[in-house]
Amino acid sequence: MVKKYPEHVSIREAYLILKENFKKLGKSEICEVEIEMSLGQTLASDVLAKRNVPHYPASAMDGYALISSSTTGATRATPIKLQKNQYFWVNTGSNIPLWADSVLMVEDSSLVVEDLLVYKALTPSTNVRPLGEDVIAGQIIARKNDVVTPALISLFICAGIEEITIYKKPKIIFVPTGNEIVSTKDWLSSKTPRLGTVVESNSLFVKATFKKWGHEIDVSSIIPDDIETLQNKIMDLVNDYDLILIGAGSAKGNKDYTFEVFDNLGEILFRWLRMKPGRPAIAAKISNKPVICLPGFPMSTAVVLWSLVFPLLNNFYSQGVDLQQLFKIAIGSNETLDAKLLVPYSSQSGIEEWLRVKLAVVENIVYAWVLTSGASVLSSLADADGIALLPSSALEYEKGSDISVWLTRSVDLEKRILFQGSDDPAIQLLATPINERGGEFVSRAVGSMGGLASLGRDECHLAAAHLLNEADGTYNDIFIRRFSNGKKWKRILVFYRTQGIIVQAGNPKNILTIEDLFNKDLVFSNRQPGAGTRVLFDHYLKKHHKNPSEVKGYDQHCTTHMEAANRVFSGLADATLGIKAVADALKLDFIPLAEEPYELVIPEKYLNHIGIIALLKSLEDKEWRKKVEKMGGYRWPEQ
Repeated sequence: MVKKYPEHVSIREAYLILKENFKKLGKSEICEVEIEMSLGQTLASDVLAKRNVPHYPASAMDGYALISSSTTGATRATPIKLQKNQYFWVNTGSNIPLWADSVLMVEDSSLVVEDLLVYKALTPSTNVRPLGEDVIAGQIIARKNDVVTPALISLFICAGIEEITIYKKPKIIFVPTGNEIVSTKDWLSSKTPRLGTVVESNSLFVKATFKKWGHEIDVSSIIPDDIETLQNKIMDLVNDYDLILIGAGSAKGNKDYTFEVFDNLGEILFRWLRMKPGRPAIAAKISNKPVICLPGFPMSTAVVLWSLVFPLLNNFYSQGVDLQQLFKIAIGSNETLDAKLLVPYSSQSGIEEWLRVKLAVVENIVYAWVLTSGASVLSSLADADGIALLPSSALEYEKGSDISVWLTRSVDLEKRILFQGSDDPAIQLLATPINERGGEFVSRAVGSMGGLASLGRDECHLAAAHLLNEADGTYNDIFIRRFSNGKKWKRILVFYRTQGIIVQAGNPKNILTIEDLFNKDLVFSNRQPGAGTRVLFDHYLKKHHKNPSEVKGYDQHCTTHMEAANRVFSGLADATLGIKAVADALKLDFIPLAEEPYELVIPEKYLNHIGIIALLKSLEDKEWRKKVEKMGGYRWPEQ
């Protein structure tokens, strides 16, 4: 059977399909609007000035209006004296008398009783804004398809224009769907949200995105997973709206009815994209209106808005703009930065992939690394410095590969320091006091060993370590010597922290010692190789003559204390090794095992870096120290 619609199309193919089907939509209606209501609107015709701006010869400064020929030969040494009837005081912007042709600056004159001493010779029109200097009546001051800016609004008023002709913006609505979706009001009012429910936050993101683009968008009430209800809703909306966006229901779940509804009501234009995230998008033409189904996950929603919806809206008003340029405008990027990948990245061939990227400069090299890439992960989008779009031809990006990043926020990389090393929530709290002191702090949790190795390769500004040397019981010494390779590194003992066993609240498995973790019925949540906590756990295994294979979950690789402890909190594991502060934060039980020193390691060559200076000052910040003490499980070194 021949398919009636294309599947798994590229972004460009999808855009061209939409462009072809809805090329006149949004330009068919024009209307008049008052200037005060025109911000962000698109002009449907050229705008001609009705008045000269200025409409009279105006003074460009405070001074004296006079006839320029009366100042001939005037200098500081040989001033010209003018009588009262030969000059006239004017303020900036005031009209000058008809008999005058120039304005003398106050600084070039002295007033002696009523006589004006002139110290500078003037020529006609000196310091005078002539009639129509800015705009001449009848001049085109804005053109068709221009977007009205605050500057244009002011200019229109000055030019005597009350109303302008604009394209009527399309009416747009977003329809969230799903039985699992809970309104923001119900979500916030519930102390313990029901398992399986999801707050309807996508509408907030969609609405804010459209506002940034200069468009208003309505949001409907939540529609349940019911074919008939959704069908009736769409049929009602196509009568009143120019563009309808459906939230979720585009995948292959047993309650994903959107495709069936679209197929019943109209013509499917395409189903699914060769894009990650955002693959399960669907577009249809229903009653000659575009109806687009956005995937349910937040990041997927975002990229479909950027790659399809914004270009479609742009097609309403202008032509000939490069598609990638539209992407940049959609995400709010004004600058592209070339960087090198700090770590390798693998991409699926044949798929265009949107990456959330963080940046730092070390040794004059701009490094980029990819943040958590899951379609459901919203935090990495909020934290990203920019977006990178990998082409479909991409496959393996080795470390050091070039990558172009569309910046989505203003970044001062010169004051930013990159921390790599042992994860600790107290260290993360330093970001605010560092920022307040003129620096900026970004971090990657790569474990103590990974941090020192990165520092040795000049790939960060500082690291942190708590690595036990099993031979003599010391911490960090042998490892710092190994990775520094003779370079001068400054060591700062920040605090001592308590490591122990983190178990579920109430300790239902009655775990009291390390030996209890070797029970075959227990699931352990482990840290990544090279993490100080992993080194400590391996030490206990050797001490008790246990093989890692005897620990169920040993091969799990959690990169932070919080990630490992959260597996225990969520019931996915029975225990993990971690710090007391994290156990307390999640209200889990804690069995202390050891107190370890936590050290920052900084190459001496970075001690004058603005970010490092801010860091060192922040370590003494009283508010930060109070927060650390409140977390529990930390002890300050004796002074």
